[in-house]
Amino acid sequence: MTSPRGSQGVVGPARTRALSTSGRAAAQAPGSRRRLGPEPSGSRSPSTRFRLFSSLDRAACVLLRRSLPLLPRSDPAMPAPQCATCHKARAALRRPRSGRALCGACFCAAFEAEVLHTVVAGRLLPPGAVVAVGASGGKDSTVLAHVLQVLAPRLGISLRLVAVDEGIGGYRDAALAAVRRQAARWELPLTVVAYADLFGGWTMDAVARSTAGSGRSRACCTFCGVLRRRALEEGARLVGATHIVTGHNADDMAETVLMNFLRGDAARLARGGGLGSPGEGGALPRCRPLQLASQKEVVLYAHFRRLDYFSEECVYAPEAFRGHARHLLKLLEAARPSAVLDLVHSAERLALAPAARPPAPGACSRCGALASRALCQACALLDGLNRGRPRLAIGKGRRGLDEAGPPRDGEPERAPAPEAVPAF
Repeated sequence: MTSPRGSQGVVGPARTRALSTSGRAAAQAPGSRRRLGPEPSGSRSPSTRFRLFSSLDRAACVLLRRSLPLLPRSDPAMPAPQCATCHKARAALRRPRSGRALCGACFCAAFEAEVLHTVVAGRLLPPGAVVAVGASGGKDSTVLAHVLQVLAPRLGISLRLVAVDEGIGGYRDAALAAVRRQAARWELPLTVVAYADLFGGWTMDAVARSTAGSGRSRACCTFCGVLRRRALEEGARLVGATHIVTGHNADDMAETVLMNFLRGDAARLARGGGLGSPGEGGALPRCRPLQLASQKEVVLYAHFRRLDYFSEECVYAPEAFRGHARHLLKLLEAARPSAVLDLVHSAERLALAPAARPPAPGACSRCGALASRALCQACALLDGLNRGRPRLAIGKGRRGLDEAGPPRDGEPERAPAPEAVPAF
């Protein structure tokens, strides 16, 4: 797949690098690196060089070249096309979804209009709602917060930023600094909740040390996802929010659908469709306004709006199963560009046979949260950690946490510390 001649990429304001856009430049396979040599004679000026978002993985970078912004041509016989919307400015990009050539301003206006339509058509945020925005400092949550701030007067909502400190050394501090800069720039109230305060002193670094000894180092993202969801719920309640929004985009949701299919997880497939959850069992309603927006367009919007965000990958992410689903999705998208949205819409229309449908959820016997078993997933994970048996809280081994049965042969009986399990 060869990069189109004269195309231009984008890069976050914190980390940029210029690459030559000579006709000999070609897209490389995922995992490869482009070597920069001396500028060839007749090369374009630095303002028209290829710039790429460092926040994307290399496989996504290759795919992004299909929709890279267009540059004015040095050859007058091949001028850049005009914007298909305003017919005045030169086009800066081709939209991945429609292929239309748009200038930066028209693209951003179209992106915001589509998010507005998603919120209004789905009745996600009613007028007067107090919305807690899950802010991680990354591109998705940054774009979501900025778009909702622009749309807030039309929607009649008020925003609160809620950030979660997972306790990941060398990573989370820099991300939280980006969130604080965003809150100050947009004049939005910010609340930070920490795992250590909510979960009896457990941080993600401590969880990683505990799971590594049991051969479950790849399960760090499972623990973090469940605990982060609970922490965000608690942070939203602290600020008096009535709704929670998260920055999951179409690529994120398609990866989740693939993961659930590969695991054979019918329960998660059954509830994976739609734009959010209505808030059963006393939980706050959640929604994903960016669910129909591709990762490429989220990146392009952040570029044209010059948004400040944190672009480093979590130190535990390389071990996650999601990485395999992401790589598979990039291969599918290369063969079929509509694969991402096709997967998202398939999850919305998925119907399970009556025998495969999960039972109606009940209440957790410990914290009262929505649960399909005696313990909700968060309490089950914490119980396994406190008992020194973290793998019991994952997959089929979780049955050992739902019943107070005798210990295994040769294993000393260890009762969980009641004070270490928080009451929500």
